[in-house]
Amino acid sequence: MSRPGPDPYLKRIARAPAVRALLIQCGVAPLTLAIIYVMASCRLPVDLWSVAVVQGLLAAGLTWKLGLAVWWRAIQLLFPPALLAAQALQLPSWLFLAVFLLLLGWYWSTFRTQVPYYPSTPAVWDAVRQVLPPPAADGRPLRVIDIGSGLGGLVLYLARQRPDAECSGIELAPLPWLASRLRAAAGGSRARFTLGDYERLDFGRYDLVFAYLSPAAMAGLWRKAAAEMRPGAMLASYEFAIDARAPDRTIRATAAEEALYIWYF
Repeated sequence: MSRPGPDPYLKRIARAPAVRALLIQCGVAPLTLAIIYVMASCRLPVDLWSVAVVQGLLAAGLTWKLGLAVWWRAIQLLFPPALLAAQALQLPSWLFLAVFLLLLGWYWSTFRTQVPYYPSTPAVWDAVRQVLPPPAADGRPLRVIDIGSGLGGLVLYLARQRPDAECSGIELAPLPWLASRLRAAAGGSRARFTLGDYERLDFGRYDLVFAYLSPAAMAGLWRKAAAEMRPGAMLASYEFAIDARAPDRTIRATAAEEALYIWYF
């Protein structure tokens, strides 16, 4: 009789960068203590700041070795000294709760999706506008969606520039989604914003799907797009390409901008 395998949900949690970062900090702690013991034995100056610096350096080095994103290296390096500094400043406990709730609302499931907040620029918005097809002869509205729409800049811009289009965005983090809804309401925009996970969407409903995600999300995005997008539709990704298929078109909004990649179906 075969044993049941590990719970897939638990496996996803274990692979989450935030969980791996925490395990790294715990894992290097014994080595930190060993190094501090050697330093003390050699009569080198040792205090709590020495412990924090050694812990941060070891954690950042292991984070780099294991291939986590570059921002995790900085977080691992600064985390132990930051804890020590917070203790020395004797900050009120409610402040930590407030900062935690703010970050939770802003980044929400970044620990799982590995997609941090990446804002695009007006130059990118206009490049997307230029690749949109003209209004349909039969009057059918053009349907555009920004997956991971953040504060809604692209969607609001396209809604202004293309009155014939149904422009929408979907965002998983509550605070950016709320900000985009308020911006749309304040400006009387036709743009629509949904709080949710784009993986639950049917891409077949859209003529253009725009993504500004992260390298970690691109393989899954391509599998979903290839399975669902209808002939004649477009997938646009700013900055991040797809390894499985070369783009059909590459655009640079300005000389300083990263590339906008387009795939036609």
